[in-house]
Amino acid sequence: MVKFTSWFKERPEKSSEADKVQPNSPLSDQNEENKGLTNENDKTTPTKPARQNKLLNQILSKLPGSHKPLYRRYWFWAGLGISSGIIAIAYGIRAIDQGLPDKAELTAIVRERTLTIKAADGSIIQQQGEATREQLKIEEIPDKLKKAFIASEDRRFKEHNGVDPQGIVRAVLNNLRSQNVVEGGSTITQQLSRILFLKQEKTFWRKLKEARLSQKIEGQLSKDEILERYLNLVYLGSGAYGVADAAWVYFSKSVDQLTLDEMAIIAALPPAPNRFSPQVNKQEAKQRRDLVLQRMLEYGFITAAEKQTATAEPIHLKPSSPKRWQEEAPYFISYVQKELPKYVSPKALQAGGFTVETSLNLNWQKAAEAAVKKTLRNEGRWENFKQAALVAVDPRNGEIKAMVGGKDFGKNQFNRVTQAQRQPGSTFKGFVYAAAIASGMDPYDTYLDAPLVVDGYEPKNFDEGYRGMLSMRDAITKSINIVAVRILMKVGFQPTIQLAHRMGIQSELKPMYSLALGSSEVNLLELTSAYGSFATKGLHVAPHGITRILDRQGKVIWSANFKQERAIDADSAAIMTWMLRNVVLNGTGRAAQLGRPVAGKTGTTDDARDLWFIGYIPQMVTGVWLGNDNNKPTWGSSGSAAYTWHEFMEKAVKEIPVEKFPERPKLEGRKATIKAVPVKARRIINRAITSDDQQSDEQYTRRSYRRRSQQVNSDDNSGEERSSRRRRYRRRYYQEDQQQQQQQEISTPRRRYSRRYRSEESSSSSESSSQSYRSRRRYRTENSDYSPPRRRRRQYTAPPANNPRPSNSTSSPPTRSWRERLRPTTPSSETGPEG
Repeated sequence: MVKFTSWFKERPEKSSEADKVQPNSPLSDQNEENKGLTNENDKTTPTKPARQNKLLNQILSKLPGSHKPLYRRYWFWAGLGISSGIIAIAYGIRAIDQGLPDKAELTAIVRERTLTIKAADGSIIQQQGEATREQLKIEEIPDKLKKAFIASEDRRFKEHNGVDPQGIVRAVLNNLRSQNVVEGGSTITQQLSRILFLKQEKTFWRKLKEARLSQKIEGQLSKDEILERYLNLVYLGSGAYGVADAAWVYFSKSVDQLTLDEMAIIAALPPAPNRFSPQVNKQEAKQRRDLVLQRMLEYGFITAAEKQTATAEPIHLKPSSPKRWQEEAPYFISYVQKELPKYVSPKALQAGGFTVETSLNLNWQKAAEAAVKKTLRNEGRWENFKQAALVAVDPRNGEIKAMVGGKDFGKNQFNRVTQAQRQPGSTFKGFVYAAAIASGMDPYDTYLDAPLVVDGYEPKNFDEGYRGMLSMRDAITKSINIVAVRILMKVGFQPTIQLAHRMGIQSELKPMYSLALGSSEVNLLELTSAYGSFATKGLHVAPHGITRILDRQGKVIWSANFKQERAIDADSAAIMTWMLRNVVLNGTGRAAQLGRPVAGKTGTTDDARDLWFIGYIPQMVTGVWLGNDNNKPTWGSSGSAAYTWHEFMEKAVKEIPVEKFPERPKLEGRKATIKAVPVKARRIINRAITSDDQQSDEQYTRRSYRRRSQQVNSDDNSGEERSSRRRRYRRRYYQEDQQQQQQQEISTPRRRYSRRYRSEESSSSSESSSQSYRSRRRYRTENSDYSPPRRRRRQYTAPPANNPRPSNSTSSPPTRSWRERLRPTTPSSETGPEG
């Protein structure tokens, strides 16, 4: 310790020792020599460290207590404390800055943990979290409303740099004077920083972060930008975020319609929104309103007359639910939310703050919902189906324009467009015929429609009849099952499956004979998208509903960039469109006619469990499904699906110009783009067509019947003998039930029916029977738009003249086959053959 303290003591000057040396001593001579050397060195310039040390010694010698050791000098400790404080403050600021958002994030315009979904026109269709429904520009907000918030929350808003020391002191004094919290010290910028980036915890550390973040925001944004964000994001009670929401929630108005007293009511809410809400406590809300008006008067924002008039006004409320609680297109929104993880990381999704722009057309969406609702209300009631689904896609870019996934999203969130896997029925024939055309076959090639058994599988037509030789074009128009199976056997399983996958089918397709009739399950979205490849000359784009995703700063972090891919050659696609147009013009899709070029295909599965229609114009393809979730059979036909398609498209095409399909290319000299791989069946049985199985075109037309004003045929896709037998039994039992009901309603005795039958027997000749049939047929034709009559007791009539049968010379009717006995004779007992 002695050595340590001696270091601080002042040492004597070296010159005093030199003075003690004797002049004549040897040391004096040595000093003389050293002095000479020193004189020479003095002539040179002293070094920089030497000058600094000399200057420091001079300063220290002049400070108070220079005769004391350094550790005993008070200025030493004062300087040490100040420097330590500066270092600590710098370290604290650095620690705070490390926990704050980057400079690039300070421009955020939405809260964290929010999700906003917009339609194609920018309209908000759904919001999650503490989101603002309507974002206003600063120019759209009334000037007095802005001044009301400034007077209430931050009177020196235009002057401070984020933190207002004067405001803090004033707030403390006012709160102490009133012995209550009547004024806050946070500026508008501090409140904005807390809304956007900080939690609502009440800690000193959060206050430090808030102050530092406010300074950063002031350096990044202008005062108008800060005020605009604040007025759009501040919570104002009753589920309202922002002044636009508050104007709607409390007064059912837009901000430009608010009166001065209503503006003051809204501006008084931020300190305690739920407490000062006029819906909760009108008296306290009135007191806060008057306080805001008084401050506006003090700062010169309003005149005394305006203040007096506004204060005298009673509070008139007209409450409405927040618009952000309203949802449009709920099935589409559910689909979009499930698609988001494909494009955004889970961590980013958890943080939220995204704005998702979609392809949804709100006008078309409303038309789709109306069409589905109408079908379920009318056809669904008497055709025994409870659910429906519709989706519309732009085939040129794959954007989904409308989506209805069921009857009521509130009761059942299952989306039947994307989640329901159902058998497509005869709609799958489009891919079978497309593969045939692409492999070089001609649409006029003929195939035999006759009984067929291949490897134990026996397909059946819906009406259980046969038509002999048919061209491919006629077969798809009438949706003949047996011809579709023969074509599939000629093209092969794998070429057909591969083509369907390229066109957009993603579900598994099993290589089996019933594939031609739609036995493999698919969903409505992929089936509709695949048909879009016909509309775009063979090009396919993956269907999607999201076009862009924006972060909290409004920057695009993902944008749709789906490329067109060649699924089928353009000529084959054009030929298929030509064939499918005939389905709508002359076949099973007549209910879908729009007075402009339309192509499409109907489909019905076993026992009419699924009713389909997929139709398109060059600019849009739409698919419709009708049925039951529990797979219960319906009593309808695919004509109902085509009718639903028509109801939607009739409104949608008003916004779409008429565009023609490409012309059918020449059929001669086409080159195959797909190599056929014919199926090698182990055993094929071709049976001859009997007279009972013969089905003429006239009979086919007569049996096609619709319950509505238009004639539509139903589609066939059963294919198995057991399924056909069930249909026959169902028709027979239904007919017997109707007969019993008719017998109960009609009071005429049974004897009258017996006499009537005997009289018909006595007068039944070939000529009279033919006339009876023709008159009855003429009656049906002339009254095609009447409601179906009740079933009456079935009476025997001779077959039509174009299909004569041998007539007996006796008066007794000829013996009929079991097929004729089970086949209903009135249109109301038939579900017409579909195609």
